[in-house]
Amino acid sequence: MLLCFSSSHRTADFDLLERLERHAPAITAALSEHSDIVSGSVVLATCNRFEAYLEIDEPLPAARAVSTEAVLDAVSSAAGIDPDTLRAASAVYSDHAVAEHLFAVTSGLESVVVGEGEIAGQVRRALESARAAGSVTSELERVFQVASRTSRGVKNRTGIMSAGRSMVRLALDLAESRVSDWSQTRVLLVGTGKYAGASLAALRDRGATDVRVYSPSGRAPKFARSHDILPVASDGLVDALAESDLVVTCSAVTDYVLTRSVLADALTRPGALERRLVIDLGLPRNVDPAVSELLGVELLDLETITLHAPLKELQAADDARSIVDAAAAEYRARTAEQAVTPALVALRKHVFDVLDAEIDRARGRGDGSEQTEAALRHLAGVLLHTPSVRARELARNGDASAFVDGVAALFGVDVEAEAASRPRLSAVDDESAAS
Repeated sequence: MLLCFSSSHRTADFDLLERLERHAPAITAALSEHSDIVSGSVVLATCNRFEAYLEIDEPLPAARAVSTEAVLDAVSSAAGIDPDTLRAASAVYSDHAVAEHLFAVTSGLESVVVGEGEIAGQVRRALESARAAGSVTSELERVFQVASRTSRGVKNRTGIMSAGRSMVRLALDLAESRVSDWSQTRVLLVGTGKYAGASLAALRDRGATDVRVYSPSGRAPKFARSHDILPVASDGLVDALAESDLVVTCSAVTDYVLTRSVLADALTRPGALERRLVIDLGLPRNVDPAVSELLGVELLDLETITLHAPLKELQAADDARSIVDAAAAEYRARTAEQAVTPALVALRKHVFDVLDAEIDRARGRGDGSEQTEAALRHLAGVLLHTPSVRARELARNGDASAFVDGVAALFGVDVEAEAASRPRLSAVDDESAAS
């Protein structure tokens, strides 16, 4: 059974999301310790959501509630968040609802800025990290691969991705009223990751040319060379702050880069600018919220930016939702078909075992030829085709048990015993064996 623990901008405040993001490694480790329940996991942590996609070894309805509580307790303990607070600020999806939610998330339909383009890459990197950790099961791999294809379909067939703006661009849109001339604005960029690159591109689109970069981890010179801007020395942060009209932070560090005391020190430097705007795009926060108490400092953080997120583009979002709904329906149908796969494999084995036994007897009598054997095997395959098609039809209609019972009644095949005797296959292998 698939299970998804989700806490996002729709259900939680940014303080709680920040705590979850800070403790993501500990939460991932805590989930892996529940190997008696959790057989696989993929953890997605972004600036406005924290989600754990899990495969649970508890298929019975009565056990699902126990599994859900165990997951909530693991997340609560690892993040140091009260269980009741966490429960009130999160949502839990199970079974097919997990796929539908993931498809919508990956397609940008659940983002603060509907249609923003960064989320698909973030989901892909979450899957890659889980693969590296060895925590991806075949079912999690399948649902994430379908999510990726669905996202590409939404991007190619609707206008939602082009209509949607990234969080970076939305933040700079909000900054427009404070900036009279982007070409004359002195900008300090804090951070050197993918978000820093996106921020620099958005700044240049608006005409900003005077941009310098500072890195808490010492990567500023390398980033500056590759992006044709000037680096700030590791001991030059305070002076750079004093000289900057706009500060954009997007670092992955877990501690504040800009504290109240650091910025207060910058304000006292000779020739320091009287006013500056600070945009904090980091999660965890890069900027101490107390800096907004300083005279001449205005702070835009993710929580403030989210409040100004634009209304979605209705037509594009509706078209995208239709694609997501169709993908979710097909995923449900494919998953339902898997319920009859063991019976199809068992039936196919039974038929060909009988055929092989008869061919061996004929060979023992000196009867038959290669052409006859090939014809008999072809006939067996033709005869199995209609039951295979019918089995999948029954499964899609929620009546897989009728086919399983029919195989047992007509051929005396014990599907469960046969499945238990075979090596465990992936979903793809099972489908190939049944075809």
